[in-house]
Amino acid sequence: MLIKTLQLGELNSNCYIAVTAPGQCIAVDVGGSPRLLLEYLKMNRLDLTKILLTHGHFDHMGGVEAVRKATGAEVFVHESDAPMLESSALSLHSAISIMPFESVTNYEIIRDNCIIHDGDCSFRVLHTPGHSHGSVCYVCDDERIIFSGDTLFCCSVGRTDFPGGDPHYMMQSLQTLYDLDGDYKVYPGHNEFTTLEYERKNNPYMKSFRG
Repeated sequence: MLIKTLQLGELNSNCYIAVTAPGQCIAVDVGGSPRLLLEYLKMNRLDLTKILLTHGHFDHMGGVEAVRKATGAEVFVHESDAPMLESSALSLHSAISIMPFESVTNYEIIRDNCIIHDGDCSFRVLHTPGHSHGSVCYVCDDERIIFSGDTLFCCSVGRTDFPGGDPHYMMQSLQTLYDLDGDYKVYPGHNEFTTLEYERKNNPYMKSFRG
């Protein structure tokens, strides 16, 4: 799977464009700057079919509606974070952002262990609350890839002090990731990519799982 990273929006959140078939792709999180994403799609002659959201905070969904309108892509979000897509307050936009808020009202609800198929690829939904109630990771078992959103970062984890955050659930979610079989490339919501095996060995938040 060919994956391109764009840093979009006010907080430079990672948007991943994953090619799932010739001329076809999905995007994971669109935090803003929709024009940059649309220009990339046009330049590379890619048809965006789906937008997979790891959670509902504004820095991961701020550009979704403009891109959805321009491409017709389906939007997927966990049921617990769906209200954030229509609320400047719940998405933390009103507290942090200075840009206009554009709500997303056309989306599909996902739950734990849902499978989203696109092109030649499948994305398994792993519900990983902690950063928000509806945070998820998208796992591509065949490709050994995890799009981890703001659950797991390189040697760190997402904040748990926002509304809906919970450190107890975060540790449970990290345990779930730690217990996956084998190694995966991990593409987080911010900063550089890593691997699950590296995080098992080096992430201080996973220290208690090492025995």
